[in-house]
Amino acid sequence: MGDNQDIAAPPSLRQDLDGPVDAGFVYANLRRNTVANFAHGMLGMTGFRLIAAPTFVPSYIFMLTGSSFAVGLAQAVQQAGSVISPMRSASAIEDKLLIMPYARRTGIAMRMPLAVIALTGWFLGGHSSMNWLLAAITIAALFVFGYFSGAQRVAFQMLMAKVIPLKLRGRLQGWRNFCGGAIAALLSWWAGSTLIEHNVLGNGYATTFAISFVLTSLGLTILVLMLREPESRLRRPTMLLRHRLRELPKLLENRDYQEFLRAQLVAMIGRTAIAFCILYAGGRMHLTGATLGFLSFAFLGADTVSNVAWGAIGDRRGFRIVLLLALSLWVVGYAMILAATSLAGFIAAFAALGAAISGYTIAAQTLVLEFGRHEDIPMRLALSATVETSVASIGPLIGGAVAALIGFRPLIEFSMAVMVMAVIIVWWRVGEPRQFPAK
Repeated sequence: MGDNQDIAAPPSLRQDLDGPVDAGFVYANLRRNTVANFAHGMLGMTGFRLIAAPTFVPSYIFMLTGSSFAVGLAQAVQQAGSVISPMRSASAIEDKLLIMPYARRTGIAMRMPLAVIALTGWFLGGHSSMNWLLAAITIAALFVFGYFSGAQRVAFQMLMAKVIPLKLRGRLQGWRNFCGGAIAALLSWWAGSTLIEHNVLGNGYATTFAISFVLTSLGLTILVLMLREPESRLRRPTMLLRHRLRELPKLLENRDYQEFLRAQLVAMIGRTAIAFCILYAGGRMHLTGATLGFLSFAFLGADTVSNVAWGAIGDRRGFRIVLLLALSLWVVGYAMILAATSLAGFIAAFAALGAAISGYTIAAQTLVLEFGRHEDIPMRLALSATVETSVASIGPLIGGAVAALIGFRPLIEFSMAVMVMAVIIVWWRVGEPRQFPAK
């Protein structure tokens, strides 16, 4: 069966996949697996972007506590959860024939904290004496969410690398993100202007987070039921995590990957101000539920529209240029935030930031698959995720303290300057991996 399928597989697909998996199996199930990845990503993105957008969660924590430091703490704790789990996830799957059983478990565990945030918001919300307790539970749930988010990131990206050929990943992710982002943008506008503005079901934020839980769970269910995964031909030998960690320096022998990691680290420092942009906007104008909805719509809408363009550019020109353009646009977005004096100005700024983060995400997640050998993908994913989340876990905490002491504007100015450094590193130091494929 495998030989016949290999004959039927187009040469271009076999070039992308021969060795790691059965190219014929991938080709025979490509349509089904594309639909499964599309549905999972679209629904998952719709739900998770309500959590990831720099609007709802920061506003919710600030509403409960009135503290910018607590906002930074929530963001830091969520990222801290993601620091250790990528390495554990990579170690857990790199010697497995099939990844889906592990991916299913981590996917379920990642979604449960959203249910906890929603339920505690409904049952504890509305009582000012419970606000700090509710904030503490929410922050703890965000830590768990972050932990399994880091694990899922490695597992599901590796799963995509097994079933979707390289030349098709950009367009799949672009259109998947476009559709998921379009729904998320409209949903965010409706959630802000209706659910939060009118405090639906007693806590509009909790209701919004409950919708996120339902949508992401539906996406995972479709993926588990539909996806057909080939067995891995190239696997690393089973090894304890502490022993595998000793081999990480070998990954850095690839100079371009080393510089890519450095760019990721600097970009994560530059990302520090992102959660505080909504609070800065709130200090410049009155921030109602409807206004929050408009800004969320701008952020997620731009994320949505730009995804198709980012994916197409990446497939045709490589994802290095996507990373470079996205980081540059991020600098522009920060500048627009600082220059804005009206709702229209902030809408444009949040749109620029949404498009920038969209481009960065799709570029970073795809580029890391292209540096080095296929069997090292899990650990490259883990190392990149750990570098990002380690910095991202400290940055918001420091950012919250800085904002509390000297204000939001200096924090945004600092982040903008650091992001310029990330642009310079990518421009001068990171090569396009498709021009110099690993041997």
